[in-house]
Amino acid sequence: MAFSALYLQQNDNGFSAGVTSLDDRTLDEHPLAAGEVLIRIAHSTLNYKDALAVTNRGPVVRAWPMIAGIDGAGEVVTSTDSRWKAGDIVLVNGWGLGETHWGCLAEKARLKADWLIAVPQGLSTAESMAIGTAGYTAMLSCLALKQAGVKPADGEVLVTGASGGVGSVAISLLSSWGFTVVASTGKPEQAHFLKRIGAADVVDRNSLSAAGKPLQKERWAAVVDSVGSHTLANACAQTKYGGVVTACGLAQGMEFPANVAPFILRGIKLLGIDSVMCPIAHRQIAWNRLAADLDRAKLAELTHLIALHDVPEAAVQMMDGKLSGRTVVDICRSA
Repeated sequence: MAFSALYLQQNDNGFSAGVTSLDDRTLDEHPLAAGEVLIRIAHSTLNYKDALAVTNRGPVVRAWPMIAGIDGAGEVVTSTDSRWKAGDIVLVNGWGLGETHWGCLAEKARLKADWLIAVPQGLSTAESMAIGTAGYTAMLSCLALKQAGVKPADGEVLVTGASGGVGSVAISLLSSWGFTVVASTGKPEQAHFLKRIGAADVVDRNSLSAAGKPLQKERWAAVVDSVGSHTLANACAQTKYGGVVTACGLAQGMEFPANVAPFILRGIKLLGIDSVMCPIAHRQIAWNRLAADLDRAKLAELTHLIALHDVPEAAVQMMDGKLSGRTVVDICRSA
């Protein structure tokens, strides 16, 4: 039997990315596909990290050849681990998928049992991938703010990279929890959309993306940042005394051109959010909260569906800043 997969190759002839047909035996024999559970993938998603890998614009892939896709949801076909049985509906995020282990932009994936969680009751595989790593990371960030004691009465919460996957889900979640959310975006045409999903106001990302003073006028009670670089530095410089900033991305860059002033003069907290190697117990809490708290109508509004063969073009559009919200890949969709 054969299955289709988004296959990335790097060799003497250069880099290539495309949907190809692979033999089922490769999932049993290839060292990058080791695992106890065989999954028939129903839906995956296109994340920023996937787009970097598929366009070869970032050093994401660390072993070749690679099947892309850091997220997947589908049905267990076979399992040698007693925790999972045929017919179980499961999802996976991170764990090096699409980097060091064959990923889920494919009709089938062989995965380690320790990486899986059951799709929460009430969510379909398509909805779980509309959430995906981006939405799950957003929930980790939002929960970190609440756990740090941030309350709606404390003031405005800034969400950077607002039209992206993390940002859009964070806006929806925080607004549903009663927070006043301000969205930062470089896409002014998305302002109406961002307000529909919960933003009270929208600011131009250019007001945050250039070098700024170490301490600026205090505005934000908290920040969810997926951008990094000068944006994160300015967000910290504008955070109120005792405020909290979460950092989970690097869309602008990995560097952090800041100094200690906001931390030692205003006592702000900077919390790092990791979604890739996050322990299963924390993942389960985040996914259960997503199933319970995320507005399905808002989720549907920020989601669009594509087929597997559309992913290479969509990845280019994402890297060029032409996509917003969440991109779900219907693995079985032919057009």
